[in-house]
Amino acid sequence: MSENDAPNDWNTGMIKDFRANRGEITAGPMAGAQLLLLTHRGAKSGIERTAPLAYVRDGSRYVIVASKGGAPIHPDWYWNLIANPEVTVEAGAERFRAKATEVKDQERRRLFDLQAAKMPGFAEYERTTARVIPVFVLEPVAA
Repeated sequence: MSENDAPNDWNTGMIKDFRANRGEITAGPMAGAQLLLLTHRGAKSGIERTAPLAYVRDGSRYVIVASKGGAPIHPDWYWNLIANPEVTVEAGAERFRAKATEVKDQERRRLFDLQAAKMPGFAEYERTTARVIPVFVLEPVAA
């Protein structure tokens, strides 16, 4: 799926802005936010989809959080990464293949707190849901 087939105009607009401005969001409420584009393959459909996601760095790893704004269910991309962990990441002007790995326990807590320190809304998402919000690390793989 290309950005033109994205499920909503919100994501489509951010994806276009991101790519037009070498990885920066310049318009709308997410202007200036540190986002990456995650292209992943649908668990059932096999269709590629792209999602703009907030991230933090942990050394050479990129960290993403499956918060879905504190919703009671995981975002669709969570299930896609579980089924198909090979993804494409666009961060800034960089584009690379990566492997997504869900982290658990103390590592999940540490990395979740790292994201929440940067964007406090994530702590609020955690307070509003009963589920444990998953955290993934994205590590580059050889081409």
